[in-house]
Amino acid sequence: MTLRRELSLVHATALNMIDMVGIGPFITTALVASTMGFGPYAILAWIGGALLAFTDAAIWSELGAKMPNAGGTYAFVKESYGGKGLGRMMAFLFVWQTTFQAPLVITSAALGFSKYFGYVAPTTALESKLISVGVIVLVVFLLYRRIADVGKISVVLWVTVVGCLLAIIGLGFWNADPLVMSQFMGAGGTPWPEFKFDHLGAAMILTVYSYLGYYNICHLGSEAKNPQRTIPRSMYISVAGIALLYLLMQASIFSVLPFEAVARSPYVISTFFETLYGSTAAIIATCFVLVIALSSLFALMLGYSRIPYAAAKDKLFFPVFGREHPKHQFPHIALLVLGAIGILFTLTITLDDTIKAIITMRVFTQFLSQTLGLVLLRRRVGAAAMPWKMWLYPIPVILVTIGWLSIFASAKWEQQLAGVVAPLIGAIVYVFVVKRYSENQESKVA
Repeated sequence: MTLRRELSLVHATALNMIDMVGIGPFITTALVASTMGFGPYAILAWIGGALLAFTDAAIWSELGAKMPNAGGTYAFVKESYGGKGLGRMMAFLFVWQTTFQAPLVITSAALGFSKYFGYVAPTTALESKLISVGVIVLVVFLLYRRIADVGKISVVLWVTVVGCLLAIIGLGFWNADPLVMSQFMGAGGTPWPEFKFDHLGAAMILTVYSYLGYYNICHLGSEAKNPQRTIPRSMYISVAGIALLYLLMQASIFSVLPFEAVARSPYVISTFFETLYGSTAAIIATCFVLVIALSSLFALMLGYSRIPYAAAKDKLFFPVFGREHPKHQFPHIALLVLGAIGILFTLTITLDDTIKAIITMRVFTQFLSQTLGLVLLRRRVGAAAMPWKMWLYPIPVILVTIGWLSIFASAKWEQQLAGVVAPLIGAIVYVFVVKRYSENQESKVA
């Protein structure tokens, strides 16, 4: 069996965008504000995250159009580094990282859902955890079907996500308070506070987290129609659209709520609507935020389930992950296992821990490894062999490298340590376990 190419440009864009939004901006808005300490500087962090995502999309577009296969980065690094030897090791390291990182992303969405649910109905710590578990189970159920049906569901969720963001934007500008807006800009002749680059780096970890997902279609490359056009277009449309919505949403929120109120609010959107229309409206708005969080979890679990599937098909991961559903032809074992690990993480770790770990664990084994891989691939096959080519090569490559290294340098040392130690351990496992196993299997065949 092979996966079906049934995802159109609309489906791909919808899956990218609902993966990007999720619960991220509704949680990180307050965290970015408190980190930067001043309104215009907080907006700058959102702009910086958008620029990094937009530039990085050029890397994903070239690789995705050239290798429209299941697994995204897994397929990219395996081929870019030579297919065998180093290529297999780099591919294994990415899958190794994904076994920890993908459940962390799933956990962050589920925990974010339960956090906002606490505004609608106050819950105990145990009840909050159980709600997170229930959300993951629900999403697995929704995804347990053929890809064409999943694509249709994604469009419905996409309309809901964009509609919610537009409502926040429109209502905020309609009810803008001139005094709040002037205070946001530091009115009254007061000089702006000192700008600190280390604060910007720390804040961009949060904004980049909120933009992640623009490449979701690359994980589903084997299921995209006309992938050489669909994959690049869907990513650029997604990044441009979400960046515009995020910036307008920030402007809308800060035109209603004082900066200090945003920085200390655990439920920014709920506080926003409560300020405008009272508690009943705030509860209704919070319910829509919960739908958005559910939508993101839907998209990211769909994409991540294809990574161990692709590795298993290449005999570089446990064979059971390569099984497809006998009727609907999707990698159901990979989906079930990722959901199970996500549930385990949800019961044992906190939301703050997941957000901080998600970015740093991916810098070297995913973003920088595939960036270097693209350079190596272009040298080996030539630019003419790339179905889609970025503008101004190699400038985007240089900017992306600087951007991800800066993000990593801004993280706490514990997070940096995890981002370095995890791939080192993975390399040891590959050399002494996986590589030897593969060699033994090949010798038996011979």
